[in-house]
Amino acid sequence: MSDKAILHISGMTCASCVRRVEEGLREMAGVEKAAVNFATEQAVVDFDPAAVKPEQLGKKVRELGYEVVRIDQPVSGGLDKTTISVGGMTCAACVRRVENALKTVGGVKDVSVNLATARATVLHEQTWNGVAGLKQAVTDQGYEFLGVLDELQEDPIAAARIREIRDLRLRFTVGAVLSVIIFMGSMQHWFPFLHAIPPRPLQMVLFVLTAPVVFWVGSRFFVGALKAARQKTSDMNTLVAIGALSAYLYSALATFFPRFFAEAGIMPHVYYDGAAVIVTLILLGRLLEAGAKGRTSQAIRRLVGLKPKTARVVRDGREQDIPVEELLKGDLIVVRPGEKIPTDGIVRSGASAVDESMLTGESVPVNKEPGNEVFGATLNRSGSFTFEATKIGAETALAQIIRLVEEAQGSKAPIQRLADRVAAVFVPTVLAIGLVTFIVWYFFIPEPVFSRALLNFVSVLVIACPCALGLATPTAVMVGTGLGAEHGILIKGGESLEKAYRLTIVVFDKTGTLTRGEPEVTDIVPAEGFTPQNVLQTALSIESLSEHPLAQAIVKRGKAEGLSPLPVENFEALSGLGTRAKIAGRSCLLGNPRLMVQEGMALQGLDRQAADLAGQGKTCVLVAEEGLVIGLIALSDVPRESAGAAIAALKVAGLRVAMITGDNASTGQAIARQLEIDQVLAEVLPGDKAREIRRLQQEGQIVAMVGDGINDAPALTAADIGIAIGAGTDVAIEASDITLMTGDLQAVPRAIRLSFETMKVIRQNLFWAFIYNIIGIPIAAGVLYPFFGILLNPEFAAAAMALSSVSVVSNSLRLRHTGLKKDKNG
Repeated sequence: MSDKAILHISGMTCASCVRRVEEGLREMAGVEKAAVNFATEQAVVDFDPAAVKPEQLGKKVRELGYEVVRIDQPVSGGLDKTTISVGGMTCAACVRRVENALKTVGGVKDVSVNLATARATVLHEQTWNGVAGLKQAVTDQGYEFLGVLDELQEDPIAAARIREIRDLRLRFTVGAVLSVIIFMGSMQHWFPFLHAIPPRPLQMVLFVLTAPVVFWVGSRFFVGALKAARQKTSDMNTLVAIGALSAYLYSALATFFPRFFAEAGIMPHVYYDGAAVIVTLILLGRLLEAGAKGRTSQAIRRLVGLKPKTARVVRDGREQDIPVEELLKGDLIVVRPGEKIPTDGIVRSGASAVDESMLTGESVPVNKEPGNEVFGATLNRSGSFTFEATKIGAETALAQIIRLVEEAQGSKAPIQRLADRVAAVFVPTVLAIGLVTFIVWYFFIPEPVFSRALLNFVSVLVIACPCALGLATPTAVMVGTGLGAEHGILIKGGESLEKAYRLTIVVFDKTGTLTRGEPEVTDIVPAEGFTPQNVLQTALSIESLSEHPLAQAIVKRGKAEGLSPLPVENFEALSGLGTRAKIAGRSCLLGNPRLMVQEGMALQGLDRQAADLAGQGKTCVLVAEEGLVIGLIALSDVPRESAGAAIAALKVAGLRVAMITGDNASTGQAIARQLEIDQVLAEVLPGDKAREIRRLQQEGQIVAMVGDGINDAPALTAADIGIAIGAGTDVAIEASDITLMTGDLQAVPRAIRLSFETMKVIRQNLFWAFIYNIIGIPIAAGVLYPFFGILLNPEFAAAAMALSSVSVVSNSLRLRHTGLKKDKNG
C-alpha cells in the first residue's frame, strides 16, 4: 500500500529544473510516481513507506540542489493531525520527555517532536481529549505551550516567497544602479563629462563595478549552474551564467592583456555593460515572475483568510471564548448576528439567515432552523442560534475545499507533456546552437570576427527561455481552479479542465438534479371497487419505510389527509422497480408498470390513464394487493428554476444536452419538451446509468454526467467528466471531476466555460512560448544579418527573455477577469 507526500520546493527556475527533480525522485527505490509542478513549486510523490521515508525524499531533492521548505503527508486511517509549538526544549532528552508526555493524552496515536523547529506533530483519533490535553501534558513537564500551528494560516511557503521577493528586489536595485553607471562608462562618447577620463583607467573602474553585479547580484545563476553541473545536467541558470561570464571574462582579458589581442590581430572591445545588463534584466524578469506567481495563488489565501480565529462555546453552563483549534466534536457553540460560524455543525436552537456565498457563490442568505446544517466560515446575518459542532479541523467543508483546490493547482494537464518533452533537450540544444553560432561567425563572417562571434554566442544563450515553457500550463491551471473555487466550482485538476474543454454532450440526471427533488402527489386514481383512501393507505404503509423522494411525497400526502401507516412486515426495496411488503398479512406491491407486468398482474384499465399522466410529465406508481392492482398515484417534480437557462447556455456553447431517468419515455419526453432537451434516456435503472454513459462514449461522444446522489456515483465515474451538483453526497463528490457547491444549474455552463477559457489561455501560452524561442534564437544567432544587417545585442536578448516568462504568467492572470457571474445565458 502506497503513501503520498507533498514536497514544497524552492529554487526551481525553469522546466529543466522540474525534469531534474522528477527524474531524481523517480530513480529512488520505493518511489512509484512523482509529479512536479513549477508554478506551485510542489512535488507530489506516491511511495512505498516500507522502502523509503518522506525525509529521504526531501534529502534527495536537497542533493539535487534545491531547498525543501516543507513536507506534507495527508493523514489516513481515520486519524487527524495537530501541530503545536513548544518552548523551552534544549536537547534530545527534552524531545523524548515531550513525546512521551503527549503520547499519554487520550486519543493520541503517534507523536513526532522536532527540536530545531520547536514543533510537535500529533496524530490522534477524531474523538480525543483535544488541544487542552496537549497543553496540560506539555506544561506538566515544565515546558511552554506556545499554541497550535495552523498550517493553512502559517503558510511557510508564502513566507519563503516573500523572502525571495525581498532578496530579488534588493539585488535588482543594486544591479540596476551599478548597471546605469557601467552603461554610462561604456558609452563614454555620449557623456561629455566623461571625455577627460582615459580609456584604460575607465575600463579598470568598469571591471571593478561589474564584478559585484555579475558575482553577487547574479550569484543565484552561478550557484544554480554549479548545482546542475554536479548532477551532470544543465538548465536556464547554465545559459545565463555562461553568457554573462563569457562577456565579463572576455572584457577583463581585453582590459588587462590588450597586447595579446593586438598580437593576434584582434581589435579588443569590452562588454562590461552587456554582462551587467544581462544579469540585471534577467533578475528583473525573475522578480516580476515571482510576484506574478504569488498572485496566481491568491484564491487559496483568500479561502484560508475566511477561517474564524475564536468560537464562543457553552461549557460548564457558561459561555467562553476559545481558539477554534480547541473545539471538540459535540461542543455547543453560540453565534450572534454578524459573526462568522466557527466550524461545521447542526443547529440545536434559535434561527437565522446565513450567507453561504463563500461556499456556493450564491449571495442570497439561507434560512437556518433547528436540525439544519451550518458550515464553518459562513457569515451569520440576522438572528442568534446555538449549534452542535459535528466536524472540526480538516473535516470541515472549508478545509476540504482548500485541500481540493491545492491538489488541483498542483496537478498537471496532459497538454503539459509536450513542454516536458521539449524541456528534456532544450538547454543542451541551445548550448549546441550557441557553439555553432560562434564557430560560423568566427570562421565565415568578415571583421570584426571574434567580438561578433562572442556577442552572438552570448545572445543565443540568454534569449533562450525554458521558463516560459515550464510556466505556460501550471500558472493557467492555478488561476483557473482558484477562480472556480471563488465561484463555488471545485475542479479536481488540469486533466479535468482539459477533458471539459473537449465535451460534446452533457447528460443530466432527472430527479434531484434537473428537478427540485421534492415531488408532490397530484393525482390518486383508484381501480374499480376501491377508493382513493384505500390506495393512499396501502401506499403510505409501504412507503413509510423508504427514504426515496417519491416515497416521502406519498407519506407527506397521507399524513396530510389524517392517515397513519399500518404495521409492515418483510419490507423489500426492488431497485429501479418499486417496493414489496406485507400489511396485515396481505402481500402488497408498489412500483412502476414494469413491476406489475413482471408479476403477471393486469393493470385494471389504468394503463391508459397512466399514459395520459406521463404525457404531462408526471411519474406514476401503481399499488397492488394480493395480486390485484387497486389504483395508481401520480407525482410531479417540477424542474429547477435555473434548468431552462442552464440548458439554453449549454446549447449556445455548441453542446448537446441529454436527460437520463428511470421514468418511462412519455414522462421523460414531456419534461424534455418543456426544457428543450435534445435526447432522453428513459427507463434506465440506477445500476444501468453507467452503461448508458459508456454507450454514448462508444458512439464517439465526450460525455459529462451531472448528478447529485449515491446512485449517480458509478455514472459520474464512467463519464469523461463527472459533475456533482449542490454539495450532493460525499460519495458523489468523490466520484466527480467537478463539484458544484451550489444547487444553481447555471453553474454547469459556467464551469464548462471556465474550462474553455483556461484551455484557451494554456494554448496561447504554449504557442507564444514555442514561437518566442523558435523566432528569437535564430535572430540572436544572426540569421537576419545577411539580409537586413540586423544583429541582436545581448542586452536586448536578456530583456526579451525576461519579458517572455513574465508575459506568460500575466496572460494566465487575465483569467481572473473571466466573467463567471450569473446571467440569463449561464
